[in-house]
Amino acid sequence: MSLLAACPDEGNAGPVPATVSPSGAGSSAAAEPAPLVDPAALQELGEQVNSAALAKGFARDFSQMWEQRYGSLAGALDRREQGAALDAVLSLKTSSSMVGGLRLAGLAGELEEAIRRGDLEHAASRLPEVAARGRETVAELQFSYVLWDG
Repeated sequence: MSLLAACPDEGNAGPVPATVSPSGAGSSAAAEPAPLVDPAALQELGEQVNSAALAKGFARDFSQMWEQRYGSLAGALDRREQGAALDAVLSLKTSSSMVGGLRLAGLAGELEEAIRRGDLEHAASRLPEVAARGRETVAELQFSYVLWDG
């Protein structure tokens, strides 16, 4: 995943897919869930910015900011503030993509679509799933990357 792919223009590039085909593109086989965290994403980010330490710091910052990001999204949806909810979900989608949090980024993309069409109730109904994926992603990042020396 390139840095540019992780930061699409204003969300116009569409949501990050939450599933991948087990046998590649064009397969008619049932899709399987994407990995929780793409192990190559932070390595690629480190190579792009020529600093493994910066990539590791980004993973640490993502983990530390998870509760704040989730709270911003949940609060905006609770108040039914479409603009604030869109800002929060785009932040979550972009940062999740950059750390390789494929399932969380895919879920954020689905919420983005609901928020853009004004279906804030549906988006709010998905918050428990967002919370679960976020906690899992943070746990995986802490286990895999915060200890990573590379």
